Amino acid sequence: MQEKHYKTIVVSDVHLGTKNSGARQLVRFLKKNSCDTLILNGDIIDGWRLKRSGKWQKKHSRFFRLIINILDQKKTRIIYIRGNHDDFLDQFIPFTSGKFSIVKDYILESGNMRYYVCHGDIFDLFTSRLRFVAKLGDTGYTFLLWLNRRINRYRIHKGKPYYSFSQAVKHKVKSAVSFISNFENEMCRIARYNMCHGIICGHIHQPANKMIDHIHYMNSGDWVESMTALTEDYQGKWEVYYYIESTPDLSNVVFPEN
Repeated sequence: MQEKHYKTIVVSDVHLGTKNSGARQLVRFLKKNSCDTLILNGDIIDGWRLKRSGKWQKKHSRFFRLIINILDQKKTRIIYIRGNHDDFLDQFIPFTSGKFSIVKDYILESGNMRYYVCHGDIFDLFTSRLRFVAKLGDTGYTFLLWLNRRINRYRIHKGKPYYSFSQAVKHKVKSAVSFISNFENEMCRIARYNMCHGIICGHIHQPANKMIDHIHYMNSGDWVESMTALTEDYQGKWEVYYYIESTPDLSNVVFPEN
């Protein structure tokens, strides 16, 4: 991976504390790519899972050691935006210490552009108003990821390519209820309400960079499956950065002996 310095990097939905977290990949990405402003846009820590069956691993601690090193050694400003899975941060918000801040939302100004930055869960009816139903949905998604690993172990054994079963099911379910489209449109409405030219969010694990009715809609995706981030260069150009694309994490796969 070629080293590069960006004006802004946005990552979200790392879900530290879960088995499926791509913390190791994210650490590698941040070691190779620096920036002036790093936005951690929610669900970095999965407090929901840690309360139930989650387990904190060494790779999760390495992520925060890297964050501390970035704050100590570089001029990077880090903004941590609270998500629904790390809502325990509510008791600390707002918090600022040096170049590090914890907030509920943020206005990012770049050139003549204003972006409203939020995780996105506050506008999800099932998360903000029906918390119990939201947690049931989270359990279902975790089951899909578990099933996904086992399906792909079988596919690898048969010499077949990686297939994201969990993403396929998620796409079908959400498209049936127009969830993603409604979410994106609602985000754009919120951007207008805050007199911004664009919106930067996460939450639905669907990376995006597009225009919707003259509003620049961007979603940083996740570090569970898509392994994506948003990057901005010094000309104000935004891109979705794919750390790995259509490449499985084989760390837990047991290959048969010859």
